[in-house]
Order: sequence, then structure tokens, then C-alpha cells
Amino acid sequence: MSYDFPKATSHLPSAAKDDLIVIAGAGGFIAGALVAYFKEKGFSRIRAVDKKPVQQWYRVTRGVENLCLDLSEEPNCRRAAEGAVELYNLAADMGGMGFIETHRIDCLRSILINTHLVEAAYMAGARRYFYASSACAYNTDLQKSPDVVALKESDAYPAMAERGYGWEKLVSEMFCQEYWAERSMPTFIARFHNVYGPHGTWDGGREKAPAAIARKVIEAKLSKSNAIEIWGDGTQTRSFMYIDDCVKGIDMITHCDALVATPINLGSSELIAINHLVDIAEGIGGVKLARSYKLDAPKGVAGRNSDNTFIKKTLGWEPSTTFTEGLTKTYRWIETQVADRAAGKRTVE
Repeated sequence: MSYDFPKATSHLPSAAKDDLIVIAGAGGFIAGALVAYFKEKGFSRIRAVDKKPVQQWYRVTRGVENLCLDLSEEPNCRRAAEGAVELYNLAADMGGMGFIETHRIDCLRSILINTHLVEAAYMAGARRYFYASSACAYNTDLQKSPDVVALKESDAYPAMAERGYGWEKLVSEMFCQEYWAERSMPTFIARFHNVYGPHGTWDGGREKAPAAIARKVIEAKLSKSNAIEIWGDGTQTRSFMYIDDCVKGIDMITHCDALVATPINLGSSELIAINHLVDIAEGIGGVKLARSYKLDAPKGVAGRNSDNTFIKKTLGWEPSTTFTEGLTKTYRWIETQVADRAAGKRTVE
């Protein structure tokens, strides 16, 4: 099953450097990096919104309007969207597989955010609306082997998304597409594939595999336990996208008129097995650890990779940071966080 949505027949206007950009979920990892990205590009009016108190945000950028609002409530979405020329919705209750598999209701309730926010953006006259979807929207029947065939955009249908989080993403994509088809508000949709990097979640249950493994290796070195526990049997495969590639991709996708109302993969095509991820982290840390496997732990699908044919054809670009390069930077940052926590300093977790 597929749907054909109208294409843009004329150039769609974008925000000028002094127009208001609104970024939802800005207290989180990816949206916090996106705020910094647009600030560095010279945008002078940025409104950052998150439900957490500002002092708990992962990253705060100077010179930005910061609002603490729960965007699952409709009046707060109207306040957040006031005057917005472009709005980026990265707000969601989510985390790594350990969170997604055990908090399906929380993940599903994120549909309230996009439902209210896309309407608020339309009522505010926004010129472009970006929605952060996920590779969890893809049909799970195609992800039963570690030697998975890379997923192309059409593989979301026939629909069999991951329970909870994946279905919320797929339905929210439809909202965005229909706001373009029926109300002519330009919407843009990227399906993220496992974003990681410095300033991301690294402890507490919401972290994803690269940060979790890096932290475990660091802790094993410090404790001299020389052992690491791995969720699953280690054969699971994923592609992992470094944060710098992610924010650049969001910008490029949102400002490509050919991609209006068109879901597109945003991820690396470098497939990494969890056991190999551990190998790389051990190499960075200069240690070799005894491995044990927690076979009953949440582990998600057996394999998932990003087919980047469409993004390369459309944008002439794809995420290019190698996993070893990105994990090295992430590992070193987590080392500083572990040291800061041991010293009693506030850390991002």
C-alpha cells in the first residue's frame, strides 16, 4: 500500500535569519543540538521548548528563548507556535530499547504532542514543519535477521511497526502528510536511525546501545571488574548515526521542496553488530573484557539498517561519520561525565 501526495509546484518560502524558529523537545539530546546548530548558522530568533525545567536540559544555548511547556497539552502548543515561521517537532517520550519496550503507553501518548503541535503550527501560519519520525515505523517482519536487507522508505507498508513507539511515529507521519495535502502546510518527515554522540543520554535506562556500551566499558575499567554484560546474544545489528550528521540532515531535508510530505531515511548505512560495537569500544578504552549475555533483556528487532538510495539521489548527501570516529568522540565525552559524577558535579544522564 502506498499513497501519492501532491508535490510542491512552486518554491516554498523558508525562514530568514531574523524570523522565528521553534524547536520542540529542546531539552533533549537531538533537539538541543539542533538549537545550537541553527544558532551557529546565524538565526537570531529561536524559541526552544521542553517540558523539563531548563536547569535539567541536556544543553542550553545562549541567546535563545527557552520555554518550559508540556506539549501534550493543546494550549501549550498554541503558545509554543506563536509567530513561528518554521517549527521542528522533536518532542517525544522515548529512549533506548530498554525504555521503548517497557513504556509503550508513554511512547504512544507522544501522539498528543504532534496532534496538537501540527495544528498549532498551521494556525500560526508556519511555512515549514519538521517531524522527527523513527526507523521503528518500519515493518518488523522485515527485521527478523541480523543480516537484514537495508530498509527503504516504502518498507513501512504493509504496516507492522514496533508496538507503541513505532505505531505512534507512523500515525503522526500521516498527520503531517495530510496537513500538506488538505491544508497546504509544508511538512517534512525524517525517519531517524539510532542517533548517538556527546551530550546524549548515557545512563539511567533511556540510553541507546553506543552510549550504554561505552559507559559499561569505562565502568569496567574503573572498577577493574574486567567484565561486561550485553543485552541479547550480541548478534543484533543496527546502523548508528552521529549527531552532527543528524542535525545537518534535518536542515537539508526541511529545506528541500522535493521532500514535502515525503518520509525519508536519515541514518548511516554502516551496519554494526552489537558484539562488534563492544570490540570497538574496547579498542578505544584499551581493554579486553569478559562478556556475559543477558538473553531475556529488551533487544528489539534482530537487525535494522538504512537504505540511503533515496537520500543520496534527492540531496546528493548521506550521513558519513564512521562509527569508529563517532564512538571515539562519544566515549571520551562519557569518560568526562563519569569523572564529573564521581566528583559530585552535575552531569547529563
